[in-house]
Amino acid sequence: MNPGKTREMKKEKENLLEMLQELAQKLSIEVRLEPIKMGSGYSEGGLCRVKGKYVLIINPNASIEEKIRLFTEAVKRFDLSGVYIKPALRSYLENRSFSP
Repeated sequence: MNPGKTREMKKEKENLLEMLQELAQKLSIEVRLEPIKMGSGYSEGGLCRVKGKYVLIINPNASIEEKIRLFTEAVKRFDLSGVYIKPALRSYLENRSFSP
């Protein structure tokens, strides 16, 4: 793969992650970057409820792809029909299957 294409793909992933972070904020999802010890390793994280509030915990060492997956799974648990979402992000989310 050529370096220009690699940089372009990285930028696209960074933009996608940024849009997902903005959407999580709109949905009042608190995001915490914390390592989660699980047995002999670490979990990438996930969405949970703490005292009635949604919290998305993400391992700070997770790859950008893993962070995108975690944000995508989290926001798809919510009814997004009444929320303004940038067209590119809405298209991305509509093409990702997820069942809680």
